[in-house]
Amino acid sequence: MSSSSYNFQNMTDAPMPEASDMRIGIVVSEWNNNITEDLLAGAFETLKKYGVKEENIIVRSVPGSFELVFGCSQMIKYGNVDGVIAIGCIIRGDTPHFEYISGGATQGLIELNLKSDIPVVFGVLTTNNLQQAEERAGGMLGNKGDEYAITAIKMVDYARSLKKNS
Repeated sequence: MSSSSYNFQNMTDAPMPEASDMRIGIVVSEWNNNITEDLLAGAFETLKKYGVKEENIIVRSVPGSFELVFGCSQMIKYGNVDGVIAIGCIIRGDTPHFEYISGGATQGLIELNLKSDIPVVFGVLTTNNLQQAEERAGGMLGNKGDEYAITAIKMVDYARSLKKNS
């Protein structure tokens, strides 16, 4: 769904799961850090708002969005987390680099979700320009980091509910 027509309030209207015992890992890209730091701040504050204890939010950084896949796989393996948020920002340039990095990161994060019992939230902005990224990292379209955090809480709760019933 397009960001310009999506109402973030729809995500928060439903009751939120209990999150006080959740451990959430966040792997954030250093590339385009003027954007990713704002997304991280939004995710971090929203996790706390919905009950995740600050000491249970584990943040690690990787150089770029392509490296998010390895960073998340290691967070799953060694981070003792219930869910992971991958935060990155890829801005289209003049070369095909955008397609290679965004495609590789997307496919890698999909594979982590398919192979692991730990949900990985796709928090990689892919925009045509810096202005679009800024609008989604605390600008006029809000902060997508908030959505990533809510999605992580809901997906951890989803995974737990299935494990409980198996």
